[in-house]
Amino acid sequence: MTKARTLALLALTECLGMSVWFSASAVVPALTEAWGLAASGQAWLTMSVQLGFVAGALGSALLNLADRVRSPWLFAVSSMLAGGATLMIPVAGAGFTAAVALRFLTGMFLAGVYPVGMKIMATWTKEDRGFGVGLLVGALTLGSAAPHFLKAFGGVGGWERVLVSSAGLAVLGGVLAAALLREGPYRAAVPRFDWGVAGKLWRDKPVALANLGYFGHMWELYAAWTWVPVFLSASFRHSGSDERWAAAAGFAFIAVGGAGSLFAGKIADRAGRTAVASAAMAVSGACSLAVGLLYGRDPRLLVLLVLVWGTAVVADSAQFSAAVSELAPPERTGTALTLQTSLGFLLTLVTIRLVPTLERLLTWRWAFAFLAIGPAAGIWAMLRLRRLPGSARMASGRR
Repeated sequence: MTKARTLALLALTECLGMSVWFSASAVVPALTEAWGLAASGQAWLTMSVQLGFVAGALGSALLNLADRVRSPWLFAVSSMLAGGATLMIPVAGAGFTAAVALRFLTGMFLAGVYPVGMKIMATWTKEDRGFGVGLLVGALTLGSAAPHFLKAFGGVGGWERVLVSSAGLAVLGGVLAAALLREGPYRAAVPRFDWGVAGKLWRDKPVALANLGYFGHMWELYAAWTWVPVFLSASFRHSGSDERWAAAAGFAFIAVGGAGSLFAGKIADRAGRTAVASAAMAVSGACSLAVGLLYGRDPRLLVLLVLVWGTAVVADSAQFSAAVSELAPPERTGTALTLQTSLGFLLTLVTIRLVPTLERLLTWRWAFAFLAIGPAAGIWAMLRLRRLPGSARMASGRR
């Protein structure tokens, strides 16, 4: 199989596998009515996935699984298991407690999909790695948006259909990966097992700064992906607009990031990773400060702003992952990426839980403003990284 076809297949399977991530979050209003959920219960439907992902990714990093197990098989099995865990919620008639446990398992299995997919992408790309990882993050973005698409066009109240459809997509992605996916020519030799790899990577200053930039990005991203669709539904109701269009806008807010990831990846391979990541964080941080001011106002203006935010909020993501893959030892790329994502997703638990609390205290007008702290910290880390000699290993010396 040619490189182009392999990258297209990898993007497709990543999109399908990640479609279960927000499958429960997309139908929070329906589940709230069915299960009588409070704000904390609503948050746990997403936080449980994040916790599961963190547990799975940290375990994988400590055991060096992403570098020692054949990546396409790890990717395929993980995607199928994530789909199976999601399917159990509607099929078994799970209540809230069982659903949270199954969402935890879903996140744990997805730790074998997202970072492992980036590791596979790194085996196929070198000078074009920013674009390659951007393609993969774009696929992840579309997959994350898929449940909102299913909700918008499959019925606002049909939460069972959304979960079943998302689960089927993830299983299909796993089957395709098992049958067709292969690693590329830049695959490194399998390293020996080393408990201390995670600590060594963290003590590497360029890698640490790239990770700090990623943490600033993650402070904002998943809280926005989780709560902006809910915010849009509330705003559309307040302005007397059809909630179905709010679901479509929520899908568009997440999905448009796919284009942002591709564009930013292409530019970063030529202009440098730190510059592109900093610019994206500046735009997304400004949007998080401004979006609440349009609550309940003209839906057209609100959708326009969230589309700009959705484009920028994930545009920098691939550049942090590409940077770590270039800065870390080649034989430890999988572990470095898994460690980065595990700690980044751990941080998202804070902001996902805080947004509904701030909404109650400050209303939707200011609930997202504190997310701008993350982009500000990320820009600082990128500017520090840019000044280090080791940053020349990124983007063929373009930093």
